[in-house]
Amino acid sequence: MRISEFRNGKAEARFRAAYEHAFTQLWPGRRTPLDVPTRFGTTRVHRTGPAHGQPIVLLPGSGGNALMWHAYVEPLAEHHPVLAVDTLGEPGASVQSAPIEGGHDAADWLEDLLAALDVPAAHVVGCSYGGWIALHHQIRHPGRTAALTLVDPAGLADAGRRFYTWLVLGGLAALAPRPLRPRLAGAVGNSAVLETELMTLMRASMGFRRRLPLADTLGDEQLSRLSAPALFLLGERSALNDPRTVSERLHRLAPAARVEVVPGAGHALPTDDPAAVLAGILSMSATHGR
Repeated sequence: MRISEFRNGKAEARFRAAYEHAFTQLWPGRRTPLDVPTRFGTTRVHRTGPAHGQPIVLLPGSGGNALMWHAYVEPLAEHHPVLAVDTLGEPGASVQSAPIEGGHDAADWLEDLLAALDVPAAHVVGCSYGGWIALHHQIRHPGRTAALTLVDPAGLADAGRRFYTWLVLGGLAALAPRPLRPRLAGAVGNSAVLETELMTLMRASMGFRRRLPLADTLGDEQLSRLSAPALFLLGERSALNDPRTVSERLHRLAPAARVEVVPGAGHALPTDDPAAVLAGILSMSATHGR
């Protein structure tokens, strides 16, 4: 079976130690870790905030885990339950046991997870690859999602050479000595490399074999079935999405969706302009919360 896993026990132990250390540094506050069974494996979820209310479910981008949202957890959890997810198949504390072979499987995994957590309706927030999963889930399982906030999501346009170049250069910048990273971050347009603890965790994940499907581009018919209230936050300088082209496509196929282009931000939108992302999430929760 092609499942994501660590290369060996030593690689896993190295990552687990870095993962726990990162939590002590970035999320020292109160949280409840949950290991939730799904048909594809066991998913780690970190729960915080009030016990009741419509939860905000946070899905990270490719290669990330719940810690990607560490700067957002406290302000979101002030008035809302928050479920920060280690996406199955990504380097984190989740353990995959069955292959995920496309958007349909990713959607079914998220449906299993929300059902097991007894979440009848959620505000799902997805960044990049997490946004792609959230889109597939809402289209395949309408009714479970009360609102969507999608942060420069994958799946709206084909990823081209510019995006893969951005990925490679960002990876090289993350491996550079710390004093050089601010200059490199500006040069490659990836502010995420300035997250020291997360970059340490990323380096510790080098022994992890990620075997998840590429984010395919959703077709017109699929996007026209988007029924939940949705906010699309696009980076003006995104290496993945051309804001004008994507905005026009969304206005044509999902006219009820809101599209906001964040000035000066790139694909690393959560670190490029966290205030804009936080405001968008809170706005959707206030407008469409139950």
